[in-house]
Amino acid sequence: MGIAIMTSGGDCAGMNPGIKRFVEYSIEKGLKPYLICDGLEGLIDNRIQPATHADVAGIITKGGSVLRSSRSARFFEPEYRQQAYDNLKAHGIDMLVVLGGDGSFRALDVFYREFGIAFCGIPATIDNDIFGTDYCLGVDTALNVIRQATDQIRDTASSSRRAFVIETMGRDCGYLALVSALTSGAEICLIPELPYDLDSLKKRFQAEIADGRTYMIAIVSEGVDFAPQLTRWLEEEVGMEARLTVLGHTQRGGSPTVLDRLRAFEFVTIAIDALVTGSNDGVVFYKNCQMATRSISEVVSGRSEISPVYLEEGRKLTR
Repeated sequence: MGIAIMTSGGDCAGMNPGIKRFVEYSIEKGLKPYLICDGLEGLIDNRIQPATHADVAGIITKGGSVLRSSRSARFFEPEYRQQAYDNLKAHGIDMLVVLGGDGSFRALDVFYREFGIAFCGIPATIDNDIFGTDYCLGVDTALNVIRQATDQIRDTASSSRRAFVIETMGRDCGYLALVSALTSGAEICLIPELPYDLDSLKKRFQAEIADGRTYMIAIVSEGVDFAPQLTRWLEEEVGMEARLTVLGHTQRGGSPTVLDRLRAFEFVTIAIDALVTGSNDGVVFYKNCQMATRSISEVVSGRSEISPVYLEEGRKLTR
């Protein structure tokens, strides 16, 4: 029985450990594993190859995806989905494991309903914004990239008596920014989920400066779209020289942390077991320290939310 794996959407650390586990566990289960390169585009263009242990040797330490990834407008056209299906049938592939996010899962759900190719999704996005799971692959590595950068910036901030604004990724979800702020001792945190009050912040900082504060760290989610403005505000309104650092795509890369390697191992194992036992359109989730699968309809019907405990603490950094 043929089973294939692909990475879709934005890349993240943890994908390569997942690919390695997929090949090794598929062979262990008596399945024939295949690798799909370049995501949905590769599915359409038949960039599909059988996999052996040699294909995944040594990739566990690497960030990103050795299979590469893509987003595909063509996949939303019926003729190209038919082409993708024909490619899979030619290889004898009946099951797919997909590392990606909501968009990838929705695309494969349509594919399953049209052609019956069973799939299991594994949440893999540094935004940590997939409904129903507390954790997505890549999050811990991204948080550690931010932590290291923030710790280093704090060193120079304290030495130069400056304020530093650090912009994190996260699109519409402030998880990376909020968790980074709470774990690095930032003085400001702005995220889409929480309103902020500049007047209140100004009064607080002026009082703290009068009491001896010489520097500060602000962490801002890109979804707020306010990092440059906040940098100017700190100089013009608070009176502290300020600098902006945009971490950008550094957060996607880097060798996966132990947690991301372990979660990849667990996610892929559950995904393959689910497919072998008859699950056709599920997504693996991690909730309250437990792992299982739920239907794609459940996953796409809700909206991911940050822990209320984190939000309550984060609110103190917005005013």
